[in-house]
Amino acid sequence: MDRRQFIQAGGVAATAGALAACGSSTAPTAAAGAQPSAAPIHWKMVTSWPTNFPGLGAGAARLAEMIGRMSGGRLTVKVYGGGELVPAFEVFDAVSQGTAEMGHSGAYYWKGKAEATQFFSAVPFGMNAQEMNGWLYHGGGLELWRELYSRFDLVPFPAGNTGVQLAGWFRKEINSVADLKGLKMRIPGLGGEVLARLGGAPVNIPGAELYTAMQTGALDATEWVGPYNDLAFGLNKVADYAYYPGWQEPGPTLECTVNKTAFDALPDDLKAIVEGACRAINDDMLADYTAQNQRALETLIEAGVQFRKLPDDVLAALRDTSVAVVAEIAAKDEFTTRVYDSYQAFRNSAKRWHEVSEVAFYAARG
Repeated sequence: MDRRQFIQAGGVAATAGALAACGSSTAPTAAAGAQPSAAPIHWKMVTSWPTNFPGLGAGAARLAEMIGRMSGGRLTVKVYGGGELVPAFEVFDAVSQGTAEMGHSGAYYWKGKAEATQFFSAVPFGMNAQEMNGWLYHGGGLELWRELYSRFDLVPFPAGNTGVQLAGWFRKEINSVADLKGLKMRIPGLGGEVLARLGGAPVNIPGAELYTAMQTGALDATEWVGPYNDLAFGLNKVADYAYYPGWQEPGPTLECTVNKTAFDALPDDLKAIVEGACRAINDDMLADYTAQNQRALETLIEAGVQFRKLPDDVLAALRDTSVAVVAEIAAKDEFTTRVYDSYQAFRNSAKRWHEVSEVAFYAARG
């Protein structure tokens, strides 16, 4: 028997064995997840971003493409932008209910499901991207995240990070804490709660609606991401001032959620491919933002955008209020307290190390 005949014979035998197992009432269906799948699997991914939007949408598309290539086409993923299959803020429910097998979004959008979700995305004055990855992958954060999402038949994976964001785009100057009172600003998650405590009016709308909301005066200010994405949305055309630093989102982790029932049904190698692709895109997206933000910053400066640091007293008020808000939310239930304790312990340890590494290096570099 030559090599081609051997392969063909093996394939026929394997197919016959699989058909026999399917027809047998004693077939070990529970072990199916450990075997390579015979037929291609087709999944849908819903996102909270416009289709192929720079960074966020493009990252979701790259994730889907990567899964298809790594699996040799055995698992393919069709991506839907926010509003195409489900509204941008219904990604969580769509994946939980099985309308789509995957989702790409941000965990802080789901605080109505569980307060603890916000810790897995962005905490005001919390951890940056490097620290978040350390906590999630090697500090117990991902285990807590998966414990929480298992209640909703979901498996979460870190799948992107923008790095430290801008504080936002404002139609008027911010000179004191008093200027925050009555400010209608798009700002989600814990950052929105902090603004509300200081007299502002937080609003959460999808990114695709920001330009019009700012142009019409429905919003006085908005935070989105940073130069790369904000330039793509044209926010510099509807606001005169860009303020920094991004106190509200110092290292926002984006999530890929997978329907747990669908994930458990995958053979082990495809599970590993999904996890590996998510980890790869988590690194790739941060690298993309690091490269693109600096280029977009130069473009915005050349266009005359005024980048301003928030006044020290405003930052102090935001920081003090953030500490109080986060502590109050952490005390709401036992699980959120566990997440908060884990998050804070890692943050404090990372902060001590970074004071003699990253922070000291930046100061020395000048």
